[in-house]
Amino acid sequence: MASSLPLTRAKSAAKTPKEAPEKVPQEVPQEVPKPSRKLADKAWWPWFKRGATALFFIAVASLLVTQARTIDWTEVLASLQRYPLRTLAAALALAVVSFTLYSCFDLLGRRYTGHALGTGSVMLVTFISYAFNLNLGSLVGGVAFRYRLYSRLGLRAGLTTRIMTLSMLTNWTGYLLLGGLVFSLLPPTGLPASWKIDSAQLRYVGLALVALAGGYLALCAFSRQRTLQWRGHAIELPSPQMASLQLLMGAGNWLVMSGIVFILLQQRIEFSAVVGVLLLAAIAGVITHIPAGLGVLEAVFVALLSHQMPRHELLAALVAYRVIYYLLPLALASALYFVMEAKAKKLGKTAKQTNA
Repeated sequence: MASSLPLTRAKSAAKTPKEAPEKVPQEVPQEVPKPSRKLADKAWWPWFKRGATALFFIAVASLLVTQARTIDWTEVLASLQRYPLRTLAAALALAVVSFTLYSCFDLLGRRYTGHALGTGSVMLVTFISYAFNLNLGSLVGGVAFRYRLYSRLGLRAGLTTRIMTLSMLTNWTGYLLLGGLVFSLLPPTGLPASWKIDSAQLRYVGLALVALAGGYLALCAFSRQRTLQWRGHAIELPSPQMASLQLLMGAGNWLVMSGIVFILLQQRIEFSAVVGVLLLAAIAGVITHIPAGLGVLEAVFVALLSHQMPRHELLAALVAYRVIYYLLPLALASALYFVMEAKAKKLGKTAKQTNA
């Protein structure tokens, strides 16, 4: 009996189920709402936004009036009346080609970034930005308008920066290629003494420009490091195919612009000379930081080509060029921009009413 007692107790202990450890309920941490730091939540922001928008519209109207006052409209009408209708139609057609081609620059940006905006929306934003860029300068036109319009269409600022950077690269790498070829092979002659550079030296400048364009293409084709760092920004190199397309599209647009001036000069000056002088005038306008290059374009053309054509005829052609390539697109872009702003404002009110 004594020996069987421990065994019985052991069996009883084996049959007794183990008690599961009691679970301690854990408190679910509640998210503490973070204080909003957005400008849009500030009480003064709506008033500031309305005031800034009104000032901007006033600035645009002032620009149109200022541009119009700088032109002798009697001379414009007289010069246009002397032009054959076919000449004006051809110049206007080339202007349409140029703006259409430039509007495709941001389509490369769409391929580069992978955003999903439609072709029409992208080209419309680029057209409006380019028209204001020509008249107000790149900081207001090329930069501010792109950020404003692309943000209206739902793109982030970082994405817009990448699109804008690629578009500017397309324009200026095309300039490097075309300018390098023209300056090295057929440089303009009769440069003013105050420029401190002659045609022979300009050839070396042309070779340097071609080398820069080729260097960009080689970097995109052969660099193993596809992402470069510049001032805290990561820049992804485009493919060599896209880089080649950038060079061709950029150079093509500069050629079309030169073609407009060439036609308005009624083909009385060699095309290569017109291209070279326009490229020199463009870089002179960038250096002087004068909106629309007012006076710079005319000064360079008169200085370099007045020995081949009377001064008043040169100025008449350039006045017509400004009307066709600057003022008409600016008027159209202003109207399109106001329409886009009105639609965006209407959609914003509708969304607020729906969410209310």
